[in-house]
Amino acid sequence: MAAGESVSAWRPQVPGVTEVFHAHFTEHAYPMHVHDVWTLLIVDSGAVRYDLNRHACGTLHETVSLLPPHVPHNGSPATSEGFRKRVLYVDSSILDPTLIGAAADTPDLSDPLLRTRVGQLHGVLAQRGEELEAESRLAFIGERLRTHLRAREVLVPGQGVAEQLRELLDARVREGLTLQEAAELVHAHPAHLVRAFTARFGLAPHQYLTSRRVDHARSLLLDGLPPAEAATAAGFYDQAHLGRHFKRVVGVPPGRFRCPTWADGPH
Repeated sequence: MAAGESVSAWRPQVPGVTEVFHAHFTEHAYPMHVHDVWTLLIVDSGAVRYDLNRHACGTLHETVSLLPPHVPHNGSPATSEGFRKRVLYVDSSILDPTLIGAAADTPDLSDPLLRTRVGQLHGVLAQRGEELEAESRLAFIGERLRTHLRAREVLVPGQGVAEQLRELLDARVREGLTLQEAAELVHAHPAHLVRAFTARFGLAPHQYLTSRRVDHARSLLLDGLPPAEAATAAGFYDQAHLGRHFKRVVGVPPGRFRCPTWADGPH
């Protein structure tokens, strides 16, 4: 991590919120990766440039970005000054998976009221004992996001081999599967399967699986699991294997991701 960069992450006792993540990055660039939950992002200074669903996007101070689960994206500073961001990762109890398509089409929302409410929620989440207020604020945010998404909801096309492979990988994050096994299960030639998956999602199947494993390890670390145990539980060979990929995706090594003083939220 470059000088001046910082990361804080914790899991609040608020249903629907799987992680709160605050970061200041000047140089770190996220590779293409995925999450299994929704990413609700605001930027407090600077700007973030990212690609989502093979389209170039960007988050400024005035906007709110909602990145849907299972859709690959990256991220990097849009200016030499870097950016400060605050992120909420929320699960399907807040936003239904049927809204993924609408979010992937237009992830950046210009909604001043929503931007204000998300910022206020972060302020409440930084205070212990205010879980009921946080739940109340989250309910209003979820309602407003659903209004945005349902206004442009689209029909999901029929499944292809790429979508079938993604479902297989999602179901076997820890144990994984061989390319030949996947090809037999979806009745496609291995080379065609890799080509179709990469063309559809913007990253190869092995990159997708590694990203899902990093995401799982991230959750286990927030639960208090030591990095070595989190590594094997998430499907990595060992801690070093996890460490190589975790730092590339998250920006810090596993041992520095979760500070004990933040276990139940910031002081």
